[in-house]
Amino acid sequence: MVRIRLQRHGRKKAPYYHIVAADSRKKRDGRIIESLGRYNPVSTPAMVAVDTERIIYWLKTGAQPSETVERLLRNEGIYYRLHLERWKKSPEEIEAALSSWKQEKADKTGQPLTSKEAKKAAVKAEEEAFQAEQKKRAEEAAKKAEEARIAKEKAAAEAKAAAEAEAAEAEAKAEAPADAAAEAEAPSEETGESAAEETKSE
Repeated sequence: MVRIRLQRHGRKKAPYYHIVAADSRKKRDGRIIESLGRYNPVSTPAMVAVDTERIIYWLKTGAQPSETVERLLRNEGIYYRLHLERWKKSPEEIEAALSSWKQEKADKTGQPLTSKEAKKAAVKAEEEAFQAEQKKRAEEAAKKAEEARIAKEKAAAEAKAAAEAEAAEAEAKAEAPADAAAEAEAPSEETGESAAEETKSE
């Protein structure tokens, strides 16, 4: 079985370690399969440098880390990255999640981010600010478009109502002469009928 473990180097009372993949049957400082990183517990803060892609490769193939290496890998976010990959997250989503996780970790421990991590955090913050601005502009544009649509519909409704009122007024004006003529004819008929009745009575 392949084991991911520490291989001691350095002098007495000043050790540093290589993080290696090795056959579990070999001695601690014996022959290795692949070197995966460095660990210096003497420096302040402790220095850890790992080949993330190769370590994830070995973890996926079933290699077992020692307790110390597992703790180092968890502190470096290797297991978190592996978890995100298993959930089929995109590289951009993984980097964003790791950057946020490292920032939260730095806030809790009080340790500053490295220049590379700080740059990533700044780029992420700038991107989030840009996206927020774009979202705000899109919402304002949508709001203006909705207001314009409502105003257009209101104007169309008012124009339709005005046109219907004008049509009704014109129809009323056209019917007025006909009503007047009908009223004028009615007295004439009544007069003729009265004259006929008088003649008959005589």
